[in-house]
Amino acid sequence: MDLIGIGLLVAIGLYVVYAYNGLVRARQMVREAWSGIDVQLKRRADLIPNLVSTVKGYAKHEADTLENVTEMRARAQAVPAGDVAGRAVAENMLSQALGRLIAVAESYPDLKANENFVELQKSLQTTEGEIQMARRYYNGAARDLNVRIESFPSNLVANTFKFTQQDYFEIEDAGDRAVPKVDFNA
Repeated sequence: MDLIGIGLLVAIGLYVVYAYNGLVRARQMVREAWSGIDVQLKRRADLIPNLVSTVKGYAKHEADTLENVTEMRARAQAVPAGDVAGRAVAENMLSQALGRLIAVAESYPDLKANENFVELQKSLQTTEGEIQMARRYYNGAARDLNVRIESFPSNLVANTFKFTQQDYFEIEDAGDRAVPKVDFNA
């Protein structure tokens, strides 16, 4: 084998190592981003029992709404850790249930004036913003990994080492995007 052949094999080997390490880095960014979403979703899930409890004291006849929020929270927490698409669906359903709960609360002036409820609303609003930022970060990391997996010639390395594309954390049902926004500051 001549020097050109050896040089070509070394260059190919170096590219494979470079591409593999880039794919690993991208996969780790996706995992880190998912962890960020998970932390914010847990924070929101931890706020829900306090919010439901506070509303329950004022709106006793709104049991269906309260039960729905509790059920959607349980469903969201039951989704397996790696099921991004399933978690997105469950969390979107929980967001809708929370929106309905806040809308119900608007009917109770004493509840809206309750300091605990106001603080819970502020915490929930902050957490929802954090969840949106974490989703955008995760989707960007997933996009970067997916591009590497599909792009030539890194796709050859990705296929060889069985790297898989990641799902985006997004709203699946276009009707969910049309849900009216609840204003916590009203």
